[in-house]
This record gives sequence, structure tokens and C-alpha cells, in this order.
Amino acid sequence: MSLSKPMLGLAMGGTLGLLDGLSGFLEPSLAPVMSSVITSSLLKGLVSGIAIGYVSQRVHSILAGILAGIGIAAVLSLVVILRAGMSLFWDILLPGMLLGVVVGFTTQKFGKSRGSVARREMNLER
Repeated sequence: MSLSKPMLGLAMGGTLGLLDGLSGFLEPSLAPVMSSVITSSLLKGLVSGIAIGYVSQRVHSILAGILAGIGIAAVLSLVVILRAGMSLFWDILLPGMLLGVVVGFTTQKFGKSRGSVARREMNLER
């Protein structure tokens, strides 16, 4: 199975974002707002993943993919921090940046470029 870089980023970002949100159950003080925590973490992961995937199509370096992942995830984490409050700065930023590292590496290493996916589909149709 071969996925394009944006689709792989979307799948990885969504999965890791959901796991990040579900980890909120480990903190009893978040119990009243768990639905918001899970939703914002999932959306942050999905948006980060697809954005990182599109950047990974443009650059062809694992280091550049990882750095782009860190940057994109950090910016989106900061948006969530502004909504949630500065008291949760590191609790939101560090997992977000880790998601960016993993998705940036994964899309560069295992994602297929647009051309290779199209060629594979043409070969399957023949």
C-alpha cells in the first residue's frame, strides 16, 4: 500500500492527535473539559498532518521535513495555547512538536511523491 505524503500525514497526524487528546485522561483536573481536549488535539493533529504532508511534497530532505513538522505543529499548538491558557503552555507545545517530528519524518521516509503514486495507479490499470 502506498499513500501520498499528504494522505500519510493526515493519517499519522490524526492518529497521534487522538492519542494526545486521550492522554488527557491521565490528568484528573482535565475531566470536566475532556471533550474539548480530545477535539482540539485531534483537529490540531489532522491540520498539522496534512500541512506537513504538503510541505513534504515540496522538499526532499528528512531534516527539512522534520523542521517543517516542528514549525507547523508549534504554530498550531500556540493557537490552542491561546485558547486554553498559558498555564498549559508546555503541556500542549511539547506533545504538539513531538507530533510534528514524527509526522515530518514519516511523510519524508515512507510517503510517496505525487508522481510515483500516479505511475503506480497507471500500472495497476493496465
